[in-house]
Amino acid sequence: MSHAFRAFMNFFFSELSVEIDWSKRPRSRDKELEGISLGGRPDGLLADKLVEVRLLGRSARWVLIHIEVQAQRDVRLARRVYDYNYRIKKEYAQPVISLALLADEAPKWRPDVYRSLLLGTGTIFYFAAAKLLDYASRTNELLASRNPFALLTLAHLRTQQAGHDADRLFAAKWEITELLYQRAWSRTRIIEMFKVINWMMVLPAACQQRYWQAVLKLEKEKKMQWISPLEQSFMDKGREEGMKEGVVSVLERQLTRRFGPLSKTTRARLARASVAQLEAWSDALPESQSLKEFFSA
Repeated sequence: MSHAFRAFMNFFFSELSVEIDWSKRPRSRDKELEGISLGGRPDGLLADKLVEVRLLGRSARWVLIHIEVQAQRDVRLARRVYDYNYRIKKEYAQPVISLALLADEAPKWRPDVYRSLLLGTGTIFYFAAAKLLDYASRTNELLASRNPFALLTLAHLRTQQAGHDADRLFAAKWEITELLYQRAWSRTRIIEMFKVINWMMVLPAACQQRYWQAVLKLEKEKKMQWISPLEQSFMDKGREEGMKEGVVSVLERQLTRRFGPLSKTTRARLARASVAQLEAWSDALPESQSLKEFFSA
């Protein structure tokens, strides 16, 4: 997202994007954000993205945009976005705009406000949210768009629709790949898009090998060479490592919220586990009443 922040804002939050002075380069503040923890917990929770931008017009000033990406329905999201907003504003003494990108599969789940009221005292906090599922009925718009996030949104939706059907996922990944080769983008962007799509649309090993063979055939027909065999191996390795890191990160956050700060032993056990084991634990988490029960799955 960092290297294509303007495209991200144009696609998902266009009404806000027109208020930004894009002649001033946005500044990523992710590194500095790592020092912010919530609730006094030593491990804390990290916002997904924090970017500093300059606004246009009378309100011309530098502000922070905090983006939270949520893959699953979570009733605590609104409270978490509010907490991030408060802590970031307090830390940097700057206005903070909070945005949420919802990538879940629940059509009616649309959090955009946090309320806390008690005996006449309270807080009402609004934030903007975009939902990927809303684009499921706008396929033609996604296909026609030259914004890279339109293609990534289509990839996400196709992955959801394919479920665990390897053949459907292969067909969807190939559809996205052909569209990628039709875009008049730079080689750098093509490679970046390949990396993201390869991470999002994970195929079984045999299907992935067939996929790369089809890519090489397509490049030969079009007399292009975007992806070398070496880059393919790096992407596959990075996809597997990235997928595991992502699952571990999500599990750590969920377990911390459920059972409190995790010990070094627990974190090490998660880090050593296979992707299959991590997925089994993820499925067991909603019903687990303790860490012992969680790890027995």
